[in-house]
Amino acid sequence: MSTDTPGIDPLQALRAPRDPACDVFLTGPVFLDIIFTGLDSAPVRGTESWARGMGSSPGGVANMATALARLGLRTSLAAAFGDDHYGEYCRDALEQGEGIDLSMAHTVPGWHSPVTVSMAYEGERTMVSHGHEAPAPTGTAATAGTAAPAGTPASAGTPASTGAAAPTGAPAPAFPRCPPRARAAIASLAPGRSEPWVATAARNGALIFADVGWDETGRWDLDALPDLAHCEAFLPNAEEAMRYTRTDCPRAAAHALAERVPLAVVTLGAEGAYAVDGRTGAAASVPAIEVEALDPTGAGDVFVAGFVTGTLADWPLADRLAFAGLTAALSVQEFGGSLSAPGWAEVAAWWQLIRTCASQDPAALERYAFLDDLLPTTARAWPLRRAVPTIGFRQ
Repeated sequence: MSTDTPGIDPLQALRAPRDPACDVFLTGPVFLDIIFTGLDSAPVRGTESWARGMGSSPGGVANMATALARLGLRTSLAAAFGDDHYGEYCRDALEQGEGIDLSMAHTVPGWHSPVTVSMAYEGERTMVSHGHEAPAPTGTAATAGTAAPAGTPASAGTPASTGAAAPTGAPAPAFPRCPPRARAAIASLAPGRSEPWVATAARNGALIFADVGWDETGRWDLDALPDLAHCEAFLPNAEEAMRYTRTDCPRAAAHALAERVPLAVVTLGAEGAYAVDGRTGAAASVPAIEVEALDPTGAGDVFVAGFVTGTLADWPLADRLAFAGLTAALSVQEFGGSLSAPGWAEVAAWWQLIRTCASQDPAALERYAFLDDLLPTTARAWPLRRAVPTIGFRQ
């Protein structure tokens, strides 16, 4: 994380003495991500491929947690960490490097950290993952049909992120039982699975933001997502939204979803995003920002983090969408999931640069004018490059 990131608190004007200490709570598996970039093509069977770039960083749910923390939100993460060097590295990077609260995390003796190797080429990525289910924290009991533990590894090859849900049929200890009071919480929905902590967090006043992965059952039934009833916002991609609503248009899907949740946000890839406020019927659409993508890993998590930030700060719906899209666009210009998450320094530098480009349409720039009230008047020159992290360097 940049040491010169402006100390911007997007919720400063809204904070009160009795507010929760935590802005956003989330839970899930933390992976060690090893990322290769600069590949000209997919690896060919029986040959050795050399990548021009490489980095390592915490992945899985750490992508989302880091994105939230870098945008100034007080973030609490419940997760399992191995007691190997990978686990120590991930824990230190999140707690000391990003300032994420890990008071609800636990270390599992003798359990090795899940690992994902990600290869980025031709604007896409291919991943190979390995890991084993983490034992539940002492004092928790397995409950059929409830959430997988925070350390449950993803199925290898899941396209959504490096930290997807455990395979169907895996033991599912209830963890965590008592999430901290928070303004918001982020959940990942899965067909037929209910996570008890989601209902608890909602009862305690947290706004629940949820995404969803590919439905391997092929049913695409919203009624099979029991925790959807607790959600403030549901953020599927266009294909997921259309399948769940039996529509052939992402915008129609968003309106259909807004009948089930207060906020429906459908990401449209290169076309941007579309959102509908189910309470008022208002809709907003924001085009994507064209950038040269290096690695799309974690871009969806960064989008959600940007949208959560804008929602908690009570921005207009269109501003939330624009900010979410901007942060996601900035993230794909760097490699790695948590490594690429932008902070306010990156946002400020982009805004300073883009206004000096003669080719920019003034009307298009007006969409981001709300940044003027958030950002410092000076920023570092663009582009900003971060140090490449690895494991083993000593100061």
